[in-house]
Amino acid sequence: MNDSVYVGNAGKDAPLDRGWLLGHFKEAGDPRHSEAVEIKWGVHPRGDRREEWVRGEARTALLVLISGRFRVELPGRDVVLAEQGDYVVWGHGVDHSWYAEEESVVLTVRWPSVPGYAVPQ
Repeated sequence: MNDSVYVGNAGKDAPLDRGWLLGHFKEAGDPRHSEAVEIKWGVHPRGDRREEWVRGEARTALLVLISGRFRVELPGRDVVLAEQGDYVVWGHGVDHSWYAEEESVVLTVRWPSVPGYAVPQ
């Protein structure tokens, strides 16, 4: 087995690290460690919401709806993702939050992968 290969299942691996599958927070040497990009498999029950807004965003993000109904809250505008494959992209300096209007699964890709945005548990 090559140490630079990882095979997994998003549904099983995501709960182990708050949904995150790839990014700076994975151990160095793990093929899922990256400072270039972060990938999250987010499974959210109806009514789930980010506990606080992200402010001073220094990353670009892509959020894709896999299932459910999911609202991304942006300054002066909310985007509702309602059909599988709906997505939204936002960039540097765009504050944001989110709310699961229905039980939802979303795939989030952010770049670069930098520390400092996790809400304390």
